[in-house]
Amino acid sequence: MSDASARLNIGSHDLPVSAELSRFMSEGWAASPLPDSARAAAHAVTPARRARLSARFPGERLIIPAGELRVRSNDCDYRFRPHSAYAWLTGLTGEDQAGHVLVMEPAGPHGHEAVLHLRPRSSRADGSEEFFRDRRYGEFWVGRRPDLAEAERLTGIRCADLETLAPTGRNAATDTELATVLSELRLVKDAWEVAQLQLAVDHTTAGFEDVVRALPRALAHPRGERWIEGVFGLRARAEGNGTGYETIAASGAHACVLHWIRNDGRLDRDELLLLDAGVETDTLYTADITRTLPLSGRFSPVQRQVYELVLAAQEAGMAALRPGASFRDFHQAGMRVIAEGLAEWGVLKDAEGDLHRRYTLCSSGHMLGLDVHDCAKARAETYLDGVLEEGQVLTVEPGLYLQPDDLTLPAELRGIGVRIEDDLVITAQGARLMSGALPRTVAGIEEWMGNLLEG
Repeated sequence: MSDASARLNIGSHDLPVSAELSRFMSEGWAASPLPDSARAAAHAVTPARRARLSARFPGERLIIPAGELRVRSNDCDYRFRPHSAYAWLTGLTGEDQAGHVLVMEPAGPHGHEAVLHLRPRSSRADGSEEFFRDRRYGEFWVGRRPDLAEAERLTGIRCADLETLAPTGRNAATDTELATVLSELRLVKDAWEVAQLQLAVDHTTAGFEDVVRALPRALAHPRGERWIEGVFGLRARAEGNGTGYETIAASGAHACVLHWIRNDGRLDRDELLLLDAGVETDTLYTADITRTLPLSGRFSPVQRQVYELVLAAQEAGMAALRPGASFRDFHQAGMRVIAEGLAEWGVLKDAEGDLHRRYTLCSSGHMLGLDVHDCAKARAETYLDGVLEEGQVLTVEPGLYLQPDDLTLPAELRGIGVRIEDDLVITAQGARLMSGALPRTVAGIEEWMGNLLEG
């Protein structure tokens, strides 16, 4: 095997290539343009983003990797998604970005020049066999990628061969301070980002409608939760990059497991379905919406009791959203409602303290953007203990998770899980509900489901 062949990602069952075939493969190719799908979606807004990062690290060389392919099994990789900081700074969001690196090279006393180190399109005329033999990067295996000049035109960033990358400098994959700054710079969304998030929400709304229409078939299937997951996933792949996170399709007591993604259960018409799902756009912005739906189309009295308490908590949380409010305010407002409700039911002796957390388990919301739990590397003083600002996008998602084996609960409440989650953008006046097209009230959900199931 030649040195060039040894560097190729070739399968154990691939046949050897003769010298004659190699020569033949290098001849007779017409020029081929980039496909229409090639794009740097945020080209117009990325220079300002890079300038903000540059101002925080004058004179320092900054390395922001897109990330590497990861093996799922043997010679099959997981589908690739670029790191959110890389996508935010470059506008490049495609699967062809695996291994690529943005470098901010110091230029002058304070500024930086951005340089993209890319794996360029492999030549077909210099004897290289990568384009037709390499399973990971070959054009005939995974699709066309830009050459350096094409990449420069797409992004407006100077591009260099990945092989010329020097590893010295602050690397966002390992440098805590750089990773923190990159998270904090994304806390406030610009108008373009808010529009992308609204698009994600709109596609997600359509996916929830698809799910309700599919309920009769899902109810008949022995793994109805999996059917629901598949129906939503079809919408996500048809309209965007896919799901922004693993879909939670939790029926009955499975809804008491916060991140139930096994989705292998049967559906029961007498139970609830907790569906937590979000479409990720091609630009990698994701929605994050949860609805808890009665599989019969109608809430039972006890289901309504639990649902309406969670809804009241969500209403209180959303009412607390405004610029200058503490990030914790909306969570605390919702939890006061939950604690008082549990006390009225006799589950708690009173509404004081934090004992209600046995039944609520987690926080009532988080930042939303390129990641479903966005800006996760931000310091507590700028996020959890910070104040809300106009342009931030976040979820409000209180829940009650009444475990099936919890002896502190009346028997009729055990095994019920309810979460209601919506996406909101902070405005000058308060907050705008981005996911309001999906009903939230008991009457609204029952009417909406009825109309979809009859259609």
